[in-house]
Amino acid sequence: FGIGEILLTMEEGLNFRGKPAKINARVVWDTWKELPRYWATSLRSCLIGVWMGVSPAGATPASFMSYGIAKRMSKQGKNFGKGEIEGVVAPETAAHAAGTAALLPMLSLGVPGSPTAAVLLGGLLIWGLQPGPLLFVEQKEFVWGLIASMYLGNFVGLIVVLTCVPLFAAILRIPFSIIAPVILVLCAIGAYTVHNNTFDVVMMMVFGVAGYVMKKCNYPMAPLVLAIVLGDKAEEAFRQALLGSQGSLGVFFSNGLVGSIMTLGLIALFWPLISNGWARLSSRAPKTAM
Repeated sequence: FGIGEILLTMEEGLNFRGKPAKINARVVWDTWKELPRYWATSLRSCLIGVWMGVSPAGATPASFMSYGIAKRMSKQGKNFGKGEIEGVVAPETAAHAAGTAALLPMLSLGVPGSPTAAVLLGGLLIWGLQPGPLLFVEQKEFVWGLIASMYLGNFVGLIVVLTCVPLFAAILRIPFSIIAPVILVLCAIGAYTVHNNTFDVVMMMVFGVAGYVMKKCNYPMAPLVLAIVLGDKAEEAFRQALLGSQGSLGVFFSNGLVGSIMTLGLIALFWPLISNGWARLSSRAPKTAM
């Protein structure tokens, strides 16, 4: 994404495009009044985030998956990325839900669901607290205090974000000729630190150019990111499930919970075909009646 955006911005003339906006209490209140209209998107994104957080997969894949599904199912999907509020509600709701849900396997099983949860797990072990089922019995005051701090953190985060929005927006005033090298260096550092291998930096550049070409051809990059992030985990889980069931695919529909999740996944996969077929049937219905 970083390399692709740099190339696109260079093509557009080395400048950021945007409209001046003011943040005040009235603007925030007017935005909040619109949020109840997107309750279905919020609920769907929340479920996706919880699922991806418990899996564990992380907040980033949850954001991309929620954004992609919302864009498919929304009547205003063509306006996503152009200021449509629903396009912001979907990924942000999923990211927050995934970040919180990632703490569930960490507290109950001792398995961190995200890098942040892994850091918290290390802190608990340093203080002599062993995450697991017994933690809810032996240290229930700590557990419920931690859960309460999550709600408090949401309110504090809201105040901090509203206060710092003008500072974040001021970054756009920095010339792109300064920001672009910084972004490029951060991308290279992030790619190199995964395996401490320069080959990863080369692959970053290759996929950056590929992302630029995909954007120019109007191909969505979210499915590619999901495949890269979750592909190995999905293959490993699929292999383990088949080994446990001796090669039977019926294990994916062995009970109501698993069957429901698989059904929802298949519906999301084939939703474009379903929606197009439904639209064609709806358009032919009046002609048939006449």
